[in-house]
Amino acid sequence: MNLISKNKWLLVFPFVVVGFCILSFKPAPVKTTPGVEAINWMDWDKAVALNKAHPKKIFIDVYTQWCGWCKRMDASTYLDTSIINYMNKNFYAVRLDAETQDTFHFNDHKFYVQNPTQKGAVNELAYTLLNGQMSYPTTVYMDESFNRLTIFPGYHSASELKPVLAFFAENKYKTETYDAYVKSLSAAKTAN
Repeated sequence: MNLISKNKWLLVFPFVVVGFCILSFKPAPVKTTPGVEAINWMDWDKAVALNKAHPKKIFIDVYTQWCGWCKRMDASTYLDTSIINYMNKNFYAVRLDAETQDTFHFNDHKFYVQNPTQKGAVNELAYTLLNGQMSYPTTVYMDESFNRLTIFPGYHSASELKPVLAFFAENKYKTETYDAYVKSLSAAKTAN
Protein backbone atom coordinates (compact mmCIF):
# COMPACT_ATOMS: atom_id res chain seq x y z
CA MET A 1 0.00 0.00 0.00
CA ASN A 2 2.78 2.40 0.93
CA LEU A 3 4.57 1.56 -2.34
CA ILE A 4 1.48 2.61 -4.35
CA SER A 5 1.14 5.95 -2.57
CA LYS A 6 4.83 6.69 -3.15
CA ASN A 7 4.58 5.83 -6.84
CA LYS A 8 1.30 7.62 -7.55
CA TRP A 9 3.26 10.79 -8.31
CA LEU A 10 5.13 8.87 -11.00
CA LEU A 11 1.78 8.07 -12.58
CA VAL A 12 0.41 11.62 -12.24
CA PHE A 13 3.57 13.51 -13.25
CA PRO A 14 3.28 12.86 -17.04
CA PHE A 15 -0.29 14.21 -17.03
CA VAL A 16 0.80 17.33 -15.18
CA VAL A 17 3.60 17.93 -17.70
CA VAL A 18 1.31 17.37 -20.70
CA GLY A 19 -1.33 19.66 -19.18
CA PHE A 20 1.23 22.40 -18.59
CA CYS A 21 2.49 22.08 -22.18
CA ILE A 22 -1.03 22.35 -23.60
CA LEU A 23 -1.90 25.37 -21.48
CA SER A 24 1.33 27.19 -22.33
CA PHE A 25 1.23 26.48 -26.10
CA LYS A 26 0.65 29.56 -28.22
CA PRO A 27 0.41 29.30 -32.00
CA ALA A 28 2.84 31.35 -34.05
CA PRO A 29 1.45 34.79 -34.83
CA VAL A 30 0.17 35.34 -38.35
CA LYS A 31 1.74 38.25 -40.20
CA THR A 32 -0.75 40.86 -41.33
CA THR A 33 -0.38 44.36 -42.70
CA PRO A 34 -0.72 47.18 -40.16
CA GLY A 35 -4.11 48.82 -40.56
CA VAL A 36 -5.61 45.77 -42.26
CA GLU A 37 -6.87 43.57 -39.51
CA ALA A 38 -9.24 41.13 -41.13
CA ILE A 39 -11.55 40.34 -43.96
CA ASN A 40 -14.59 42.59 -43.82
CA TRP A 41 -17.01 39.75 -43.06
CA MET A 42 -20.70 40.55 -43.13
CA ASP A 43 -23.98 38.72 -43.00
CA TRP A 44 -26.08 37.89 -46.04
CA ASP A 45 -28.57 40.73 -45.57
CA LYS A 46 -25.84 43.37 -45.35
CA ALA A 47 -24.14 42.04 -48.51
CA VAL A 48 -27.47 42.17 -50.37
CA ALA A 49 -28.05 45.77 -49.25
CA LEU A 50 -24.52 46.92 -50.10
CA ASN A 51 -24.65 45.20 -53.47
CA LYS A 52 -27.71 47.24 -54.46
CA ALA A 53 -25.77 50.48 -54.04
CA HIS A 54 -22.37 49.27 -55.27
CA PRO A 55 -22.37 45.88 -57.08
CA LYS A 56 -19.49 43.49 -56.39
CA LYS A 57 -18.96 39.78 -56.57
CA ILE A 58 -20.08 37.86 -53.48
CA PHE A 59 -17.84 35.39 -51.63
CA ILE A 60 -19.69 33.17 -49.16
CA ASP A 61 -17.90 31.08 -46.55
CA VAL A 62 -20.35 28.37 -45.47
CA TYR A 63 -19.16 26.87 -42.19
CA THR A 64 -20.35 25.39 -38.90
CA GLN A 65 -19.28 26.02 -35.32
CA TRP A 66 -18.05 22.44 -34.89
CA CYS A 67 -16.04 22.18 -38.14
CA GLY A 68 -12.31 21.73 -37.49
CA TRP A 69 -11.25 22.51 -41.07
CA CYS A 70 -13.35 25.69 -40.95
CA LYS A 71 -11.47 26.80 -37.84
CA ARG A 72 -8.17 25.99 -39.52
CA MET A 73 -9.12 28.11 -42.53
CA ASP A 74 -10.10 30.96 -40.17
CA ALA A 75 -6.73 30.69 -38.39
CA SER A 76 -4.60 30.54 -41.53
CA THR A 77 -6.08 31.28 -44.96
CA TYR A 78 -8.36 34.11 -43.87
CA LEU A 79 -5.54 35.78 -41.92
CA ASP A 80 -3.19 35.92 -44.91
CA THR A 81 -2.53 39.58 -45.79
CA SER A 82 -2.87 39.07 -49.55
CA ILE A 83 -6.21 37.25 -49.10
CA ILE A 84 -7.50 39.98 -46.76
CA ASN A 85 -6.56 42.78 -49.15
CA TYR A 86 -7.84 41.05 -52.28
CA MET A 87 -11.07 39.94 -50.66
CA ASN A 88 -11.87 43.35 -49.17
CA LYS A 89 -11.19 45.08 -52.49
CA ASN A 90 -13.07 42.74 -54.83
CA PHE A 91 -15.82 40.94 -52.90
CA TYR A 92 -18.53 41.29 -50.35
CA ALA A 93 -17.41 38.55 -48.00
CA VAL A 94 -20.24 36.72 -46.27
CA ARG A 95 -19.90 34.34 -43.32
CA LEU A 96 -22.82 31.92 -43.22
CA ASP A 97 -23.13 29.42 -40.39
CA ALA A 98 -25.02 26.61 -42.11
CA GLU A 99 -26.82 25.81 -38.86
CA THR A 100 -27.81 29.38 -37.94
CA GLN A 101 -31.30 29.92 -36.60
CA ASP A 102 -31.44 33.31 -38.36
CA THR A 103 -34.05 34.01 -41.01
CA PHE A 104 -33.00 35.60 -44.30
CA HIS A 105 -35.18 37.29 -46.90
CA PHE A 106 -34.10 37.28 -50.53
CA ASN A 107 -36.03 37.52 -53.79
CA ASP A 108 -39.40 37.26 -52.06
CA HIS A 109 -38.39 34.07 -50.26
CA LYS A 110 -37.83 33.47 -46.57
CA PHE A 111 -34.89 31.17 -45.71
CA TYR A 112 -34.88 29.60 -42.24
CA VAL A 113 -34.29 26.32 -40.38
CA GLN A 114 -37.40 24.18 -40.82
CA ASN A 115 -36.63 21.85 -37.89
CA PRO A 116 -34.82 24.06 -35.37
CA THR A 117 -34.82 21.42 -32.61
CA GLN A 118 -33.25 18.74 -34.82
CA LYS A 119 -29.52 18.31 -34.24
CA GLY A 120 -27.56 19.37 -37.32
CA ALA A 121 -30.55 21.04 -38.99
CA VAL A 122 -29.37 23.47 -41.64
CA ASN A 123 -30.65 26.83 -42.75
CA GLU A 124 -32.41 26.77 -46.11
CA LEU A 125 -30.11 29.48 -47.45
CA ALA A 126 -27.03 27.32 -46.87
CA TYR A 127 -28.85 24.26 -48.25
CA THR A 128 -29.85 26.16 -51.39
CA LEU A 129 -26.42 27.70 -51.95
CA LEU A 130 -24.74 24.29 -51.68
CA ASN A 131 -27.36 22.38 -53.70
CA GLY A 132 -27.97 20.18 -50.67
CA GLN A 133 -24.35 18.95 -50.68
CA MET A 134 -23.59 19.90 -47.11
CA SER A 135 -19.84 19.80 -46.48
CA TYR A 136 -17.78 22.28 -44.52
CA PRO A 137 -16.05 24.50 -45.20
CA THR A 138 -17.42 25.33 -48.62
CA THR A 139 -17.05 28.63 -50.43
CA VAL A 140 -19.61 29.90 -52.89
CA TYR A 141 -18.93 32.54 -55.53
CA MET A 142 -21.70 34.71 -56.91
CA ASP A 143 -21.67 37.48 -59.49
CA GLU A 144 -23.00 40.98 -58.96
CA SER A 145 -26.53 39.80 -59.87
CA PHE A 146 -26.44 36.97 -57.31
CA ASN A 147 -26.02 34.27 -59.92
CA ARG A 148 -24.03 31.42 -58.42
CA LEU A 149 -20.77 30.99 -60.32
CA THR A 150 -19.40 27.97 -58.50
CA ILE A 151 -19.31 25.96 -55.30
CA PHE A 152 -15.78 25.28 -54.02
CA PRO A 153 -15.85 22.67 -51.21
CA GLY A 154 -13.11 21.94 -48.70
CA TYR A 155 -10.25 23.57 -46.90
CA HIS A 156 -8.01 25.74 -49.07
CA SER A 157 -4.71 27.36 -48.17
CA ALA A 158 -4.06 30.96 -49.15
CA SER A 159 -1.97 29.86 -52.15
CA GLU A 160 -4.84 27.64 -53.34
CA LEU A 161 -7.49 30.31 -52.79
CA LYS A 162 -5.68 33.24 -54.48
CA PRO A 163 -6.08 32.04 -58.08
CA VAL A 164 -9.74 31.16 -57.50
CA LEU A 165 -10.45 34.64 -56.17
CA ALA A 166 -8.69 36.22 -59.15
CA PHE A 167 -10.45 33.91 -61.63
CA PHE A 168 -13.82 35.28 -60.57
CA ALA A 169 -12.91 38.85 -59.56
CA GLU A 170 -11.16 39.47 -62.88
CA ASN A 171 -13.99 37.85 -64.89
CA LYS A 172 -11.68 35.20 -66.35
CA TYR A 173 -14.52 32.70 -65.93
CA LYS A 174 -16.32 34.45 -68.80
CA THR A 175 -13.65 33.57 -71.37
CA GLU A 176 -11.87 30.42 -70.17
CA THR A 177 -12.13 27.39 -67.92
CA TYR A 178 -10.49 27.38 -64.52
CA ASP A 179 -8.07 24.63 -65.61
CA ALA A 180 -6.97 26.71 -68.62
CA TYR A 181 -6.57 29.74 -66.35
CA VAL A 182 -4.36 27.83 -63.89
CA LYS A 183 -2.25 26.47 -66.79
CA SER A 184 -1.75 30.01 -68.11
CA LEU A 185 -0.61 31.11 -64.62
CA SER A 186 1.87 28.23 -64.49
CA ALA A 187 3.14 29.02 -67.98
CA ALA A 188 3.61 32.68 -67.03
CA LYS A 189 5.61 31.69 -63.93
CA THR A 190 7.80 29.35 -65.97
CA ALA A 191 8.45 32.05 -68.59
CA ASN A 192 9.61 34.52 -65.93
